Amino acid sequence: QVQLRESGGGLVHTGGSLRLSCTASGRTDSTYTMAWFRQAPGKERSFVAAINLSGTYYADSVKGRFTISRDNAKNTIYLQMNNAKPEDTAVYYCAAQTRGSGGYDDWGQGTQVTVSS
Repeated sequence: QVQLRESGGGLVHTGGSLRLSCTASGRTDSTYTMAWFRQAPGKERSFVAAINLSGTYYADSVKGRFTISRDNAKNTIYLQMNNAKPEDTAVYYCAAQTRGSGGYDDWGQGTQVTVSS
């Protein structure tokens, strides 16, 4: 099992930037696919971005504004959020595919991001 802990959330103005971090502990493996999801108030959790050995993947709503990256030496992934919009307001979750099922098996507790207009 992998434990995931997000940090870096907070309040940002429209057009501003924020960087989220997710640090893994436990049975870490640099080959795991890691991802960010988000859940806005009253909405279902949705995919934001993912990273694995094959590359990076983004939801259309964040493409060109957000960048996912990884530092294997620190067991940490990042989500650089630029040109933030009010619709980016959500709780952001880090997730990992650790059991080969194709789904995301381990999740963090989430970090709140609020974008003010």
